[in-house]
Amino acid sequence: MKRSALLPAIVALVIAAVADAPRLARAANGFDIKVLSNRADLISGGDALVEIVLPAGVDPTSVRVDVDGRDVTAAFAVRPNGRYMGLITALAERSNVLTARGPDGAGASITITSHPIGGPVFAGFQVQPWICNTVANGFGPPLDAQCNVPPKYEFFYRSTSSSSLQAYNPGNPPSDVSTTTTDQGRTVPFIVRRETGVLDRGWYSIAVLFDPTQPWEPWTPQAGWNGKISWTFGGSSTSDHYQRNPPDVLNAERLGAGFMVAASSLNTHGQNNNDVVSSETVMMLKERIIEQYGEIRYVIGDGCSGGSILQHMLANAYPGLIDGIQPSCSYADSRTTGLESVDCSLFLRYFRNTSPHLWPIETQRGAATGHPSESTCIAWVDVFAFDQTANPSNGCGGSASEPWVYHADTNPEGERCTSVDYAIAVWGRRDPDLWGPIEQQLGRGFGRNPYSNEGVQYGLHALISGEILPEQFVDLNEKIGGRDIDYNWIPQRTSGDRTASAIAYGTGRVNDASRLDRVPIIDLRGHDNEEIHTDVNSYIMRQRLLEANGHADNHVIFISQAPLVVLPSVAAEAFGLMDQWLANIEADTSNDPREVKVVRNKPAGAVDSCYIGTEKVTDQSKCRLLFPYFGTTRIAAGGPMVNDVMKCELKPLNRLDYLPVTFTDEQWRRLQTAFPTGVCDFNRPPVNDRPSAEWVTFMDGLGVGRPLGPPPVATAIAPLPDLTVTSVTVSPTKLTGGDPLTFTAVISNIAAGAASNVAVRFLVDGTPLGADQVIGDLAGGASRTLTAQWAGTAQNGPHTVEVRVDPANRIAELNEANNTRTKTFAIQGGKIQ
Repeated sequence: MKRSALLPAIVALVIAAVADAPRLARAANGFDIKVLSNRADLISGGDALVEIVLPAGVDPTSVRVDVDGRDVTAAFAVRPNGRYMGLITALAERSNVLTARGPDGAGASITITSHPIGGPVFAGFQVQPWICNTVANGFGPPLDAQCNVPPKYEFFYRSTSSSSLQAYNPGNPPSDVSTTTTDQGRTVPFIVRRETGVLDRGWYSIAVLFDPTQPWEPWTPQAGWNGKISWTFGGSSTSDHYQRNPPDVLNAERLGAGFMVAASSLNTHGQNNNDVVSSETVMMLKERIIEQYGEIRYVIGDGCSGGSILQHMLANAYPGLIDGIQPSCSYADSRTTGLESVDCSLFLRYFRNTSPHLWPIETQRGAATGHPSESTCIAWVDVFAFDQTANPSNGCGGSASEPWVYHADTNPEGERCTSVDYAIAVWGRRDPDLWGPIEQQLGRGFGRNPYSNEGVQYGLHALISGEILPEQFVDLNEKIGGRDIDYNWIPQRTSGDRTASAIAYGTGRVNDASRLDRVPIIDLRGHDNEEIHTDVNSYIMRQRLLEANGHADNHVIFISQAPLVVLPSVAAEAFGLMDQWLANIEADTSNDPREVKVVRNKPAGAVDSCYIGTEKVTDQSKCRLLFPYFGTTRIAAGGPMVNDVMKCELKPLNRLDYLPVTFTDEQWRRLQTAFPTGVCDFNRPPVNDRPSAEWVTFMDGLGVGRPLGPPPVATAIAPLPDLTVTSVTVSPTKLTGGDPLTFTAVISNIAAGAASNVAVRFLVDGTPLGADQVIGDLAGGASRTLTAQWAGTAQNGPHTVEVRVDPANRIAELNEANNTRTKTFAIQGGKIQ
């Protein structure tokens, strides 16, 4: 369903409107400053890779660069790539003004805001406790509470007699190092450097072909790197408070082709299910890569399950962080996927404990849940236990017996382990009118939870199709119940937090796909309708793309017979196509929008396909027969194929809606009792639905999201003036009748830059002659003559008249040392000498 942008505002959620501001490609005077490593307002760690673009004819050696007055010119030079670049270090953790000026003072400036290397940058409040494992990983004690340690570098190589990577000692290099030829045709030693370190409180790893005998600068990367990155996103889902290890980056095939391989523990959904933090980490790690290794051509993401969620979320909520994605065993997002895991816990409780006598047939149990059998729900709850991400006492990635973990009875002040409390910066705390007894006791709310099953008619499609009986439908919906804020079963439905719904949609936690048309997507689906990674999820994302953008031409689905993941040959084909697709876009130098380029440059082989063994079939009528898909608990309840309704608007029950199914009067009475506020009206948008904002920061407070708006750009600085006093004269030469002396000064601007409100002070023997005189405007090359009179002519003896221009040093000038001129004179018997 199409969404309306004209929806009521929720005061508790602040998502400010930001007007479009076109980026000026270059300051008006021909100077420009480009912060290459990140947005200038999101820099971390105190350093930034910067390029200064100079006007034609300006000698780079004449340029002066400073940060808040600190000269950093020595960091810049014309590099072998022909660009004037430098790596600025020692930026303060605040706003820093970087200024570059040519010989006449003209130039540009930009404000660079640096944040701690441990974060946060835009993700907001960081959860506590955070338990470091630097000692266990051989790095020794952390330097601070954010687990920071110096990075470590290790080398590996491929032997001429083995295909596996093994340890390499640069101090004692082996004699059997093989070579590899990258996809750019460059043959280099097959030696890999792996960098491991900590940023944003998580471990990261970077691997790339690296010759330890050769230098590597960000403006001159070694020949082994093709400028591209393969980024690994890990699966599962946990609100982890422990610093975990990142995924393996020693992918010999991709490294040998010239790709860099990067990953962070915070890009594993099973270690961090806060996608905003995951986005922040990708941004920060990309910044480090650019500053240490060089500019990136493009990033290809891949990963299964929770890793697919992170790819979808990053690409839509923070566009530009990742250029092409390859989600496998995919889901659209965490929040709408999580609906089914909690629903399944309710279904299984009902099937097993409440009314098992009504549901002896497994296909009926499956139909009610939207699947061929109840095995999907069993997998959600009994196998993976993902419904427990809503349980505040699940252990936060460790043991539930830890003394800091929340328990309603024994430790109500402890840390809650739900996914919304883990992302408290995003969701904020529940409003006082929703507080339960524990919250009232604590004087603060728990994390806002958008989960709602109020009005949800479970099994509606199965009822209408005749797969289940009216009595089963009625009994199910009157007895399935809901969950309270502590994940306890309750007999009534869960109403859900209306403000949380607004946050879910407005900040993009429900993925509306409105910006996913900017990235090529190849969805890799191992056919499965029995466990949690069901095929329907690929088609849910496709439907969202269709509704958001009017097409899904950037979305390709590859599906193969093997469950969960596709065959390695299919994955390799997809990666090659994605690389070609992004290279085509890179070569498209037109001014067309990114989303137009994505569709125009799609390779011929990037089409929906199913694989029978290794045979590729593109006839979708055959593929649909071979690889059917079904639904979810909410789609089976009458929800839309986009499956994006967190909390539905309600309507009264109407018997006509169920025809040809009929109910007895007693069954109808029970349905009315089961749905006292009505049932879901899926012809209306969800509660507090709204278009999502992009690049939202949560640094303004818990539950307060604000779009960052356009990145900062450089502003022009006009040429500087050079103010001087070119002459001072005294008149007359003979005094009569106590006449005053007149001092005449010529004030000149001997440079090109104009000056405004130029103050001039006349002094005799150090005493000012009245108030400062002001010249309103003094253009470059212009002069003005000023006079002042002195009545102290009866004072015989030597005197000094001094004229100072800009005496308060308010005006920046090319030369501050020539602003004063003096003239000595003597009065003797009415004569001036």
